[in-house]
Amino acid sequence: MKLTAPKQRQGDYYETLAKHYLEAQGLTFFAKNWHYKNLGELDLVMLEPTQKTPCLVIVEVRQRKASQFGTSLDSITPAKQRKIVKTTAAFLQAHPQFDNFDIRFDVLSYEGVPSVGQAVTPTPTWIKDAFSVN
Repeated sequence: MKLTAPKQRQGDYYETLAKHYLEAQGLTFFAKNWHYKNLGELDLVMLEPTQKTPCLVIVEVRQRKASQFGTSLDSITPAKQRKIVKTTAAFLQAHPQFDNFDIRFDVLSYEGVPSVGQAVTPTPTWIKDAFSVN
């Protein structure tokens, strides 16, 4: 049995909530916690069907109990964005079937979140195109 730290369990809980929320919005799940060596991790990789070119949606899931040190969105620094973009490039090399897809970077944010195990399910803030490749 693999033991996980409380923060890791909490992150997994909110990533699962985010996955279900996005599926309810019409996106299709492809991968969760995709790692590449020491480069980084993609929280969620989703597919959004569109009328034109299908879209690969890379979703960063954030949560914070309090905003005294900034919101969860504030925690996605330019350095974090670059890391997500580099990890996405590795993902695309590993999954060439997505070469012709549009790519979008979204953030799903939970603010003032209750502790894991509490009955309240927070509503996320979904920011499409939260950042782009520069």
